[in-house]
Amino acid sequence: MPTKQPNILLIEDEEMLANMYETKFKNEGFNIRKALDGETGLALALAEKPDLILLDIILPKLDGFSVLKKLKADPKTKGVPIILLTNLGQDEDVGKGKALGADGYLVKANLTPAEVVDKIKQHLK
Repeated sequence: MPTKQPNILLIEDEEMLANMYETKFKNEGFNIRKALDGETGLALALAEKPDLILLDIILPKLDGFSVLKKLKADPKTKGVPIILLTNLGQDEDVGKGKALGADGYLVKANLTPAEVVDKIKQHLK
């Protein structure tokens, strides 16, 4: 019996980047949904309860830290791993993300999409 493909929710406002990650994850056999702003991402996360959420911090409508806080406070989504995928690599941002319950922190500028996919695969094991 084939194993279920992991459902990933990508919340990323930079459309070109979101499309690039979407293609990479689909090619690796993941189901991926994207949201281009924090409000939409939060609504999708609550409605679909993905296996993992990749979350940018700087987002329109609702920033990533607010989305993270709301998802970790909701009983339906508090157990869903959330990886922050951002260009904010300062220690204080990393610390804040971890304090709010992020399960990981990836700096976009330091990783290729293939490396991001590999890190997500490790996280889902």
